[in-house]
Amino acid sequence: MIDWEDIIQNENEDELKKLKLFLFQENLRLDSEKQKLASEKEELKKLQDSFMKDRVSLRDELNELNRRTTQERQRLRQENLFFDKKMDILKDGFRALEEDRRKFEREKEEFESGRRLGMSDFSAPDLSDLSESDFDAIACVLFSDITSPGMLRKRYKDLVKIFHPDNPGGDARLSSAINRYYNQMKK
Repeated sequence: MIDWEDIIQNENEDELKKLKLFLFQENLRLDSEKQKLASEKEELKKLQDSFMKDRVSLRDELNELNRRTTQERQRLRQENLFFDKKMDILKDGFRALEEDRRKFEREKEEFESGRRLGMSDFSAPDLSDLSESDFDAIACVLFSDITSPGMLRKRYKDLVKIFHPDNPGGDARLSSAINRYYNQMKK
């Protein structure tokens, strides 16, 4: 430590010059340290600003990703529900198809057993005295238990095969009534 009072009392000029030089150099060194500190402070301020910008942009990106994730989860949930509905429709269709197959098998067996019993000379009923409204009523009965568009198409195809005028036992007026009723149901 410098003893200032001793130097001032002795008034030694060499020591005063040295002291002035030392103070000047120390003042310069302190000024340069101040400048370094100020530039470091500016750099820190810039880094802090950059960090804050990065932080805000990262937060925005995170929010966007969260929003997209939420949307994707909703979309997947909706797709799963849609898939489940489709699967239920398919199961119902297969169930109805299986019931129709069993029914057809029973009818086929009954028909075969009827043939064996000598009923091979079966003839179609006489429909000549029926009116158009009677044919419409018959078509309505033939389509009475339809619950889906697929069942409607299948029933229509089956009925056309049976009642087409070119088939034995087919009837043109009944076939046209079936076509009219099918077109109404289709709409």
